[in-house]
Amino acid sequence: MRSLLRRFALAALIAPAAVGVSMFASPAEAAPASAETVQADVVRLTNAQRTASGCSAVTVNAQLTAAAVGHSTWMARTGTFSHTGSAGSTFVVRARAAGFARPSSENIAWGYRSATELVNAWMKSPGHRANILNCKSRTVGVGVAYTANGTPYYTQDFGY
Repeated sequence: MRSLLRRFALAALIAPAAVGVSMFASPAEAAPASAETVQADVVRLTNAQRTASGCSAVTVNAQLTAAAVGHSTWMARTGTFSHTGSAGSTFVVRARAAGFARPSSENIAWGYRSATELVNAWMKSPGHRANILNCKSRTVGVGVAYTANGTPYYTQDFGY
């Protein structure tokens, strides 16, 4: 009987600690942010980079967003990482098909776990950086889509 009581007492001491650990997920275990939140964060961080470099902020365009979401969704679904999309489409073709007449450039990426990591990586890449800091671009659309295992694919389309 004494042994049984000791086990219960020990379990009572250990259980709250175990519950406390399992109740709080570390940032690495947290669920990914919603696509809309990440997309808004990418726009905000892009505009911070643009304004710090003397460019005006870009405004979100629904047509470019539709093109970007569509391309990210296609990349996530097929596991393809490319500026060439479904049926051999280019970003110009995709933007125009979405109703946007004057596309200027596209950035893509995959695997980054936050908007901050993503924009920082793009700013370290000369081609992506040039797209972000092209002061002639006035609009943007950002799309993010997740694979079944949670890997994000990103597309950022700019327009004049």
